[in-house]
Amino acid sequence: MREQATRIYDKVTSRLEAAGDRWLLGLAARLVFAATLLFYFWNSARTKIGDGYLGLFTVSDNAYYQIALPAVEAAGGDVSQVAFLPWGLMVWAGTYAEFLLPLLIVVGLATRLAAAVMIAFVSVQSLVDIFVHQVGADTTGAPFDRFSDGLILDQRLFWVFLFTVLIVKGAGALSLDAAILKRKAAPARGAAISSRNAQLS
Repeated sequence: MREQATRIYDKVTSRLEAAGDRWLLGLAARLVFAATLLFYFWNSARTKIGDGYLGLFTVSDNAYYQIALPAVEAAGGDVSQVAFLPWGLMVWAGTYAEFLLPLLIVVGLATRLAAAVMIAFVSVQSLVDIFVHQVGADTTGAPFDRFSDGLILDQRLFWVFLFTVLIVKGAGALSLDAAILKRKAAPARGAAISSRNAQLS
């Protein structure tokens, strides 16, 4: 009786694991990202651009203060005097990355690449918070302590884990990545079937 129960348990869990590997984990990670972080990043990006629809194509002074504060201070607070390379480029890239990368993850397009770049983005974001904006120890947090509310070393560690899942497992079946892969595989599958039919005839 015990051996039969063990076999049933192993069979059920192996099927669940196989199904999860194919589509569940990637889809679940993207849904969690959309529910918890998508609008956080978009709202953050919104504070870095101009007003109105045309403001989408303009990076505001606030973006420079958030991302390139040392360069702004060195320029006496005059953003127009900040060099484009490397600071201006960094500000533009950081601003529009906050719009584009979350969108790619939610729709499941170039998901692994977007997730990898998001890990780099969050790492730079955290370093800027710690060393440039000099946030306090409560905001930074610490690993292996009894508190779980530190923004950087507690919460953002979970963000990085989420992105790591997407890198390893991909976006899942319900994604543009899967649709593109399926479309590319269709001609090869059709050619293989035609070849097999020709051999049988």
